[in-house]
Amino acid sequence: MKIAMLTNSYKPYVAGVPISIERLVKGLRGLGHEVVVFAPSYQKQEEEEQGIVRVASPIQGIEGGFSVPFCLDPKIEREFRKGKFDLIHVHHPMLMGDVAKHLSRKYRLPLVMTYHTRYEQYLHYIGLAFCKGLMPAYLQLSMCKCSAVIAPTPQIREHLYQIGIKAPVYVLPTGLEAESFALEKQKAELLREKHLQGRQYFFCTVARLAKEKNLDFLLETLARCRQKLCKMGGFKLLLIGEGSYRKHLEKRIGELGLWEEVELTGAVPNEQVKDYCAASDLFLFPSKSETQGIVLLEAMAVGTPVLALKATGTEDVVRNGWNGYMVREEEFETMLMDILEKKELSVLRQGAVCTAGQYREEMIAKKACAIYRAAIAGFVSGLANGISEQVAVQ
Repeated sequence: MKIAMLTNSYKPYVAGVPISIERLVKGLRGLGHEVVVFAPSYQKQEEEEQGIVRVASPIQGIEGGFSVPFCLDPKIEREFRKGKFDLIHVHHPMLMGDVAKHLSRKYRLPLVMTYHTRYEQYLHYIGLAFCKGLMPAYLQLSMCKCSAVIAPTPQIREHLYQIGIKAPVYVLPTGLEAESFALEKQKAELLREKHLQGRQYFFCTVARLAKEKNLDFLLETLARCRQKLCKMGGFKLLLIGEGSYRKHLEKRIGELGLWEEVELTGAVPNEQVKDYCAASDLFLFPSKSETQGIVLLEAMAVGTPVLALKATGTEDVVRNGWNGYMVREEEFETMLMDILEKKELSVLRQGAVCTAGQYREEMIAKKACAIYRAAIAGFVSGLANGISEQVAVQ
């Protein structure tokens, strides 16, 4: 197959959606398919690899380097005129999503859309909270011509059906690269030695530093149980990531008296994140706004169990007592202490690795191909029915 992959965000911008797309593209190419990615341009863009069409981006450098693509860039149309694509896969309903819908109609190509983000949970950050009630209708309109819709978890699929999406919705989680499972014990031990400095427990979390990631809750929880943890040998938490909320978090760490226990590392290269996870006793995940939570699986791939809040992005990944625990906010502190006091970590590590093994990149790519074939078959059938109806009318 030749697949056109359209997105509003891609590397070098660091976030869950670009990582998910990059891994899917890699997996599909590994199976022998041709994938052309249409993505924005960025200020700090490395030398380009083949198979990427960079769309002009007049607005760049928003919120940690985000760029807004110019959807009328003639490069897109030129590529489609010569492309002979079998299918379009778009990852957003707006901007490049609008381009994808137009190209699907013009070139009579099946359209697949992935719903990565619960957009209604972010509208208040851009002053559009009053539009929250309109989101179901907007998504219905955006997805009504799709041959298939992809959700990262069964819960998200159920949500889409509940708001009235009529297109077939398939579950396709983000895959894990083979490198994600490559545990380098020496690097992990060096990181523990560097950051613990005699303390007992090492925690980490990976997130864009933004309000919706609920990091204030995590800091406040650790502040409340700091005394207990110190009696057990002390702890260190690394907040891995960058974002506009950094200054607020620095201030909050100081107010809570956690400067010795909590460290903001800034951005860490993707390939090094697993080393920090492997060094950790427990991966703490306070976010309630994820559709999947890729970092949970990345932590599990190197045997690190997770303690997460009960939310859409975690319920399909975390199994209590097997690979970690998923709890409500009011239970988080108690569960953290229970895990450490009962010394469950070694048992949870085994379950974590087993869970991650179900999300290997090549397995996810094969599932994507099956979805594409179903979308193409449905689209062709629809065209044939449409032609038959026209002939009957004539």
